[in-house]
Amino acid sequence: MVNGVISAAEQAEQLKQDGNVYFKKNRLGAAIDAYTEAITLCPNVPVYWTNRALCHRKRNEWARVEEDSQRAVQLDPKSFKGHYMLGLALLQRETYAEGIKALERALDLGRGAHPHSYMVEEIWQELASAKYKEWQRDSAKRTLDLQKLEKSCEIALIEKHLHDLSQNEDGNRDVTDSTSEQLAALNLVFNKAAEADKPTDVPDYLCCKITLDIFRDPVITPSGLTYERAVILDHLEKVGKFDPITRETLLPSQLVPNLAIKEAVEAFLEKHGWAYKMD
Repeated sequence: MVNGVISAAEQAEQLKQDGNVYFKKNRLGAAIDAYTEAITLCPNVPVYWTNRALCHRKRNEWARVEEDSQRAVQLDPKSFKGHYMLGLALLQRETYAEGIKALERALDLGRGAHPHSYMVEEIWQELASAKYKEWQRDSAKRTLDLQKLEKSCEIALIEKHLHDLSQNEDGNRDVTDSTSEQLAALNLVFNKAAEADKPTDVPDYLCCKITLDIFRDPVITPSGLTYERAVILDHLEKVGKFDPITRETLLPSQLVPNLAIKEAVEAFLEKHGWAYKMD
C-alpha cells in the first residue's frame, strides 16, 4: 500500500478471500462474483480461475468449468487442480482420451506436490472410473466384433462343409468329422481372444500388502517391501516410524518409488482395464 491506496493485487487477493468464505457457506453466486472481480483486476493469477471453476463444478456448469480450468492451466501448466477439473469437464462431454490425459497429468502433479492430499485420492478415483468406463465401451465393441467374426467364420465353414458333401458323397463321414474339428478349433481361438476382457484376480505382487488393492503409487522400503505411498505415509505419521510388517525403524525419507512395480501395474492395466473398477 502506498499513501493509503490499495493495489489491484491486494484488492484481488481480498476478493479471493471473500470468495472462499462465500464458497464455504455454499453461497456460490456470491463466490463467483468475488472471483470474477478478482480475475478482472488480476487476470493472470491461476488460482482465481480454479476457484471459480470449483463453483461452476458445484453447479454442474461444465462448459464454464472447462473454460476456467483451461485458462488456469494455460497460465500455470503445473496447476494440478486446473488439470483435474479440466479432465472432469472433458469427461462430462465424453471426450475420454483428452479427459483421461488431463486427469493423469493432475495425478502426477498432485503426487509430486501433495502426496498426502485427499485430492490425490479423489483424482485417482475419478481417473479409475473414467478408465473403467473406457474399457467397458471398448470391451463391448471388441466382444461384438468377435461375435460377428466368429459367426461369419462358422457360416463359411458350414458352407464349405455342404459344398464338400455335394462333391464327395463317398466320404461324407470324413468331411463331417473334419468340419466338426474345425468348428471346435474356431471356438477355442475365439474364446482365447476374449480372455483379456474377462475379469480375474489381480496378481498379489501388484497389490499393496496393507490395502490389498492394486498399486497406484508404489514405494519400496530398505527391507525390500513395497507399499502404497499414501498408505505407508499415513502409517508412519499416525502409528509410528516403523515398517508395519518387519517392525524395523522406517522414515519417510527412506521410501523410494518402485518404478519396476509401477511399470508392471501400468502394463497390466493396459491389457486388463476391468482392474480399474473401484469396489
